Amino acid sequence: RLEIIELSSYTELEKIEIAKRHLVPKQIKENGLKNSQLKIDDDMISYLIRYYTRESGVRQLERTIATVCRKSVLAILKAKKRSIKVTKKLIHEWLGNEKFEYGKRETKDQVGTVTGLAYTAFGGDVLQIEVNHFEGKGKLVITGQLGDVMKESVQIAISLVKIYYPDETKVLEDHDLHIHIPAGAIPKDGPSAGITLVTALASLVKDKAVPTEYAMTGEVSLRGYVLPIGGLTEKLMAAQRAGIEKVLMPEENVEDLEDVPEEVKEKLTIVPVKRIRDVLDLLIGK
Repeated sequence: RLEIIELSSYTELEKIEIAKRHLVPKQIKENGLKNSQLKIDDDMISYLIRYYTRESGVRQLERTIATVCRKSVLAILKAKKRSIKVTKKLIHEWLGNEKFEYGKRETKDQVGTVTGLAYTAFGGDVLQIEVNHFEGKGKLVITGQLGDVMKESVQIAISLVKIYYPDETKVLEDHDLHIHIPAGAIPKDGPSAGITLVTALASLVKDKAVPTEYAMTGEVSLRGYVLPIGGLTEKLMAAQRAGIEKVLMPEENVEDLEDVPEEVKEKLTIVPVKRIRDVLDLLIGK
């Protein structure tokens, strides 16, 4: 018999520790350097992880560190220096421009735009959900390569907003509704964007912007309950990395906070919620 064992990806903090303890010393030795000749601090390792690798493991990170070590050897020989301290300027010079870009916090509050949190094969990321309407015949347009489960979350979100705001949603009878989730080239699925979709739609019909300091994750039921999700640790780390200050999460996931690193929790205000009504009262108004 065979059993499928699913292993989550390394978190960014775990990758930093692996690099410090194993990858950097190994590549320093293999490239003929001494420990005193190459200085690379945690911020620079984190920079390499975020902008030059995108993986669940650390293979690409090790290859990137190996390249940095080889370039350091050449720089030491050419400039006749005793040691090299790795900086962003040197990384750009040796590795070129940043190869990957993680989601960042929006700089301006906008109606119909809300920040969600996603869990991918490469860890957590922030996800902007955008909704808008325009004159039409009441059609629904969905873009951003959404899977079947996420499309069902869209339908539930629309139903809930019609229940909570019957007068404001009458405009959708003679307007087309467009829901988009960047980046369009990346497939997305799963139910955890439920509360983000409801909040974005409520923001649109009530014409009230949601503060960019908030991000959220949670499945939502047709009765308005916020249901538990997976990947909480990775999602909270992504929020902290993106500069988010406050995160709304399912109340049923509170026990999972024990697995979240303290340095992440210290930088976030985490608000457990039980019903989607609590989210709307907080961000849209009672």
